[in-house]
Amino acid sequence: MILHLDMDAFFAAVEQMDNPELRGKPVIIGGGLRGVVSTASYEARVFGVHSAMPIVTARRLCPQGIFVHGRRRRYAELSRAIMTVLGDFSPLVEPASIDEAYLDATGLTRLFGPLEELIARIKTRVAEVTGGLTCSVGAAPVKFLAKICSDVNKPDGVFILRPKEVDAFLLPLEVGRLPGVGRRMVGSLRDLGIVTVAQLRRYSPEFLEGRYGKWGRALYERAHGIDPRPVTPERPVKSESAECTFERDTRDREFLVRMLLAHAERVGASLRRHQLSGRTITLKVKFADFRQITRSRTLPEATNATETIFETGRDLLRELRLAQPVRLIGLGVSGFEENPVQFLLPGLAGGAAGGRDGRDPQREARRRKLDQALDTLRGRFGKEAVQRGRLFRQEKADTPEAGGVTKKK
Repeated sequence: MILHLDMDAFFAAVEQMDNPELRGKPVIIGGGLRGVVSTASYEARVFGVHSAMPIVTARRLCPQGIFVHGRRRRYAELSRAIMTVLGDFSPLVEPASIDEAYLDATGLTRLFGPLEELIARIKTRVAEVTGGLTCSVGAAPVKFLAKICSDVNKPDGVFILRPKEVDAFLLPLEVGRLPGVGRRMVGSLRDLGIVTVAQLRRYSPEFLEGRYGKWGRALYERAHGIDPRPVTPERPVKSESAECTFERDTRDREFLVRMLLAHAERVGASLRRHQLSGRTITLKVKFADFRQITRSRTLPEATNATETIFETGRDLLRELRLAQPVRLIGLGVSGFEENPVQFLLPGLAGGAAGGRDGRDPQREARRRKLDQALDTLRGRFGKEAVQRGRLFRQEKADTPEAGGVTKKK
C-alpha cells in the first residue's frame, strides 16, 4: 500500500495558526492585482475561491477575504519538519511538493499495527511537529489512486482503498478526477462520449495512444488502475528558476533588468545552497497578450554565480524586441553538472557570459567569494540583511506581486 499525505490548505492554515486573529476567517494567500491564488482557507473556499484562480476573480467572489502575500521561508520550515516525520516511519518517502508526499507503507503494519493505526500515528506526529496543522491521507495500491483518495475526505480525513475495491471505486469516477487530466483533455474526451472511467475503458490502448500519444497509453493504464511508478525518495532537480508577474505591464528595460538581477540573486543562492551548478541560462518573457517566449544560452562551463547568471539573462533580454509591454519575466538555470565548477583560462574561446569571448577566472573567483560572503551574512541575519546596491533603485510601487524560486524535477 502507498500513502499520499496532503496538508489541508497548507499556506492558509499556517497563517491562521501563527496569527489567531485570522482563525475562522476567509484567508487567501496571494496579493496584488495580477497574480493568482496560492491557497485559500476552507472559509474562503465556501465562496468558490480556489488555487490558481486569478486574484481579481477571488476578490470579486470573496470581497471580505483577507489577502496575505505569504511567507515562503516559514512554509518551507514546516515542510521540512513534516518530511522528517514521514522519514521516521518509512525510508521510502517521496516529496511531491512543499505540502504533499508519498510514503510506501508496504510491510509497515508489522512495526506500527494495522494501516488505520499507522495513519493515525502519522497524522498525530504531523500535528505535533507543526503546532497543530491537519493533513488528509489516502491509501491505495498505486500512487495515482492514493493521490485521489487523499482528497476524498478532506479536510483532516482518511480514505483507504483496498486492492479488491479498486474497480468499484474507479469505474464511476469522472475522468477529470484522474491526475493529469486537465480541462482541455476533459473536453476532448467528452467529444468521444467519455465522461467516466467506465466509458474510458471501452477504448483500446492503441486508439488512445494514436489520439493522445504517450499520454494516451498512460490514460489507458490509469483507467485500469495501473501505475508502475514506485515511491522514489530522491529525484534529481533538473532546473531552478524565479519569475514574477507585474502589477502593470511595462516596456521599461531598466526595470526589467533590475528584476533579472533580483531573480539571479534568488536562483544563484538556491543553487549554491543545494551545491548545484548549471550551464544553460533561460530567459522567460510573457507579453501583455499572454504570448510567452523563452530564450536560452548554454555556457561552456557550469556556474552558480549570481552575476554570471544575471549577465547572461540581461544579454538575452537585450537581444529581444519588446513588441508589446511585458507582463511577466523569469530567469532559470538548467543543465546541472555534478562536478565542481571549473572556470576557463584567460584567452580561451567559448565563454558566453555577457557575450564575451571567455570568462576571466579571476573575475569568476571574485564573484564566488562575494556570493559566499553574502550567503553567509544572509544565513546569519536574514535574507534582507544585505542587498546589492543596484537593487535599491527599484521603486516600491514597481515591486512584483508574485515571485520565487521554483524547482523542476
